[in-house]
Amino acid sequence: MKKIREFVAGGLCLLTVLGGLTGTSAAATPKPGLSWQDCGDGLQCGSMAVPSDWARPGQAPITLGLAKLPATNAAAGHGVLLMNLGGPQAQISAFRQPALQARFAELRQWFDIVIFDPRGFEASSGISCPLPPPAESDYVFPDQAAFDAHAEQNARFGQACATTPLAGKLDSWQVAHDLEAIRKVLGQRKLDYFGNSYGTVYAQAYADLFPGGVGRMYLDSVMDHTEPSLRNWLGQRARANERTLHRFAGWCAAEPSCALHGRDVLAVWDELIERAERQPIPGGGTTVSAKQIVARADVRSERRWPAFATALAEAHAGDATKLATKPVFPPDPALMRIPTCADFPYPGDYRAVLAVESSLRTVAPRLGWRQAWIWAMACARLPGNGTFPPHRRDFTGVPPVLVVGGVHDDNTPREWGRHLAAQLPRARYLAADGDHAVYVDGNTCVRAHVHRYLTTGLLPPENTFCA
Repeated sequence: MKKIREFVAGGLCLLTVLGGLTGTSAAATPKPGLSWQDCGDGLQCGSMAVPSDWARPGQAPITLGLAKLPATNAAAGHGVLLMNLGGPQAQISAFRQPALQARFAELRQWFDIVIFDPRGFEASSGISCPLPPPAESDYVFPDQAAFDAHAEQNARFGQACATTPLAGKLDSWQVAHDLEAIRKVLGQRKLDYFGNSYGTVYAQAYADLFPGGVGRMYLDSVMDHTEPSLRNWLGQRARANERTLHRFAGWCAAEPSCALHGRDVLAVWDELIERAERQPIPGGGTTVSAKQIVARADVRSERRWPAFATALAEAHAGDATKLATKPVFPPDPALMRIPTCADFPYPGDYRAVLAVESSLRTVAPRLGWRQAWIWAMACARLPGNGTFPPHRRDFTGVPPVLVVGGVHDDNTPREWGRHLAAQLPRARYLAADGDHAVYVDGNTCVRAHVHRYLTTGLLPPENTFCA
């Protein structure tokens, strides 16, 4: 389950700057039909050719790799459900896990589940990046020199990747055209789609560019690609991060085993940060600064709350040993940040990021403001930023869509899903007591509504809440 959770929640969600871009192109019409062959682990695999650049369809084609989990009850006759669980990252290799396939056993009663590796990943003319993407666990950079060194390394990483026909052509505008080509080659009159996390970005582009092709569309843990305002978009995520700190404090107040039980946790936090700003806290043979404490505050996962409470209590008492070791980030798929930053560009100037931080401190003064630096770590000076940035969309003609969000999700906050649902004609937003990837995480109420919607088109009643 841990690997599944990491996969569906593993995407880097990056920052947007002001800007807008719209447009369509005539997608080439592939011949219906796809040759499927058994490729192990219960999957059938196939491939198709699409243009490397849909804006110039005459250029060299690339290969899209697809896989299918055949319906277990073909007589149900609901056809194909195209699925993307996010990242952006490869999907087919992840779906070789029996535990992940089991999460969709009910849907397979009615649908052939088809997945695809987005362009550039693994089976879809995968790009090989010769340099590793730089990741800095203390991403709240202490000064401009540290930031500039990281940003230049990030630029070199991106430049080394940009040696194929796909350079600059990995954004969701291109992927939306790939989806339309997939719909046609599968012979589907309408595209039924299950998108989770970053998979919802592809859905938004498709619904905008090809509204007539949309069938039933389920969007879980939405990453909003329709908000061009930096302050609004990232501010919502910063607030969600701050809410998690407050939930941690509430848990500590109610849980006797918490190392800070009986104390005002937020006051302890404020005192520790204020003291560390004056003089870093000793521990582990070194010292820990206020910025390092903020970067290393591990509050997102509830299972880590007990350990973090202990680390915070000891640091407040003068021993920051448990915060002295840099956390190790698991390596993200090398290509992940390139398409993400193409869709969600971010400034690469140190002073510009400081200005973002200052703005976020007004809405998330304790912890959420660190979001300004998380996105800088991934996108600063990366080539190809902003080829298809967030912008207002025209969803006229799109049929009813079901949007679900977890009330405790600070990766893709509930505000993003509500904002998108408000723009989609006759869409329904379903709130759930949960975190990221609500369907995959097993919320039975949500799953029942999703199954009913995808098989019948029936949406939940307004203001339904899944506990």
